[in-house]
Amino acid sequence: MSTNLFDLSGKVALVTGASRGIGENIARTLADNGAHVIVSSRKIEGCEAVAQRIRDNGGSAEAIACHIGEMDQIDAIFKAIEEKHGRLDILVNNAATNPHFGPIESTDVSAFQKTVDVNIRGYFFMSARGATLMKKQGGGAIVNVASVNGVIPGHFQGIYSITKAAVISMTKAFAKELGAQNVRVNALLPGLTDTKFAGAITTNDSIKKQALMHIPMNRVADPSEMAGAVLYLVSGASSYTTGTCLNVDGGYLTV
Repeated sequence: MSTNLFDLSGKVALVTGASRGIGENIARTLADNGAHVIVSSRKIEGCEAVAQRIRDNGGSAEAIACHIGEMDQIDAIFKAIEEKHGRLDILVNNAATNPHFGPIESTDVSAFQKTVDVNIRGYFFMSARGATLMKKQGGGAIVNVASVNGVIPGHFQGIYSITKAAVISMTKAFAKELGAQNVRVNALLPGLTDTKFAGAITTNDSIKKQALMHIPMNRVADPSEMAGAVLYLVSGASSYTTGTCLNVDGGYLTV
């Protein structure tokens, strides 16, 4: 037995939204620690590029496209994983959407539905399918990438914040029901991070300045700074940890 609590050798991991940003960094970190990583996102080209970078660095990876807002694609990816690998040890639900940045009352039905379909329904059924597969092999680990906005709603990010609050509750619900089957379910709550996803904030000097006033570390996170927390949550280092929300936010939620 390895004495390295972070060793993921022999593990099969699925990371969604992994074609860039936080997801890519998580995928590469899991591969660096021995996991075979399935890199997933909506577009196969971006997934293939990340998987190739992992392989070029000596890791093991493959790419499978999946839009988690589409139920048929969720079913298809788990069928493919079970047929090829017969197991899934790690699931990181990172793919998300935020099509509306503006006053909450101006959210149209299309933006509302898209956000709910991906951020709530998608996470729910990815977790349900993943847990079903994990239970067959005696356990596994799921990490849902939520947000500090699930605790303190972000300005002009109303429906997104609401869905991330649901992800936090969802994490606890799955953890409570699956603990006896050795399926651990935890959440990562990133703070403001330098990604394309957060570009509406990070590329606007005025909004960014206001945001930094509420972050004790007074800076935006690099996407790589989220990966270590996920490694902890999916590894043996957190073997007695489930239902927790780990804030990686530069101190934002302490203010």
